Amino acid sequence: MTRRMLTALVALVGFFVALYLALYKAGMIGSLACGTGGCETVQLSRWATFLGVPVAFWGDGYYAVVFALAFAVVQERWSDSRRLVLGLVVLTGWGAVFSAWLTYLELFVINAICRWCVVSAAIALVLFGLALWDWRASRALDRPLPSV
Repeated sequence: MTRRMLTALVALVGFFVALYLALYKAGMIGSLACGTGGCETVQLSRWATFLGVPVAFWGDGYYAVVFALAFAVVQERWSDSRRLVLGLVVLTGWGAVFSAWLTYLELFVINAICRWCVVSAAIALVLFGLALWDWRASRALDRPLPSV
């Protein structure tokens, strides 16, 4: 499995985690399987909405776009596209920063921890790490070999 395939797989896992939270937010799931009770506290807080849209829906959109980009770069047609690889780095970097901000809110403002949100934040960090790894590997391929 390549880095890019792994990135697509991890994004797909993140999509389903965010989908679970989005289904709860949409009222399609009665209660969240959390174990601590903090998930409902976080999901019902005023911070669970960003620009009028539930954060879980933003998460689904984010993971879907990351999946689409990672899947695109796996295709031979776009495998050499430095713009797509850089786009993945920028997008996943933004996702990691946004997740860090949400985790800060959970810890210091809401005073409750949602295990699903922590998993989503960890997935966002892994995606950023994979994207950086892929970007660095693609840059290394572009360097000229030293002359002997």
